Amino acid sequence: MRTLVLGRKPARVTEVPATLHADGFDAEQVSTDEGARRLLETGEFGVLIIGGGVEPDSRAAIKEFAAEQGVQRVIDGALTAPFDAYVRREFEPLIREAASGG
Repeated sequence: MRTLVLGRKPARVTEVPATLHADGFDAEQVSTDEGARRLLETGEFGVLIIGGGVEPDSRAAIKEFAAEQGVQRVIDGALTAPFDAYVRREFEPLIREAASGG
């Protein structure tokens, strides 16, 4: 199941997909709402992770758009160091659950 990661902080937005890729997940990153909308419109993403730096208005609008596009799971993320351990502990189980239809 493809995962889209939307975040504003470059170091964090690259760390999440890097960890996901290393663990066998299909993930892509984007830093703008417009970019997220374009990718979500493809219908290829089942999970959306929204980083803690995404502003409340943008967060709400992207969540609504994701639901309209059939995204199965939206995850609110606020990474803590070490980022890779956080991704494995908090995000990967939710992605697996969404992929299994849960």
